[in-house]
Amino acid sequence: MPTSNKPLFFGLAFIAVTLAGFAAYLWIALHWSYSEGERAGFMQKLSHKGWLCKTWEGELSLVALPGAAPEKFYFSVRDESIAQQINAAVGQRTALTYEQHKGLPTSCFGETEYFVTAVKVVK
Repeated sequence: MPTSNKPLFFGLAFIAVTLAGFAAYLWIALHWSYSEGERAGFMQKLSHKGWLCKTWEGELSLVALPGAAPEKFYFSVRDESIAQQINAAVGQRTALTYEQHKGLPTSCFGETEYFVTAVKVVK
């Protein structure tokens, strides 16, 4: 390999390794959950938000005791079919199963770190 092409080769190799590392980090952040759980409350709202990256963002009102100030659980939804189920449950008592994904680099994946994976209406 001629001497003049070595810097170009190493520069391109560095860029390729950096991009591969970022892609691996992103895959791990999206597929490996920090925590999992379930929250129950009254579904307040669900909206499709964003300028470039449209994401489903919602709000669940958690009421512990009658007369107590409700706590709000903010969440994101990546699956369109789950978003439709949640939209149908707005105003009803609902249980949401979620995964928490920390360290996502941008809000294009969701504005929160809590991603809903299942929903059921509680009677």
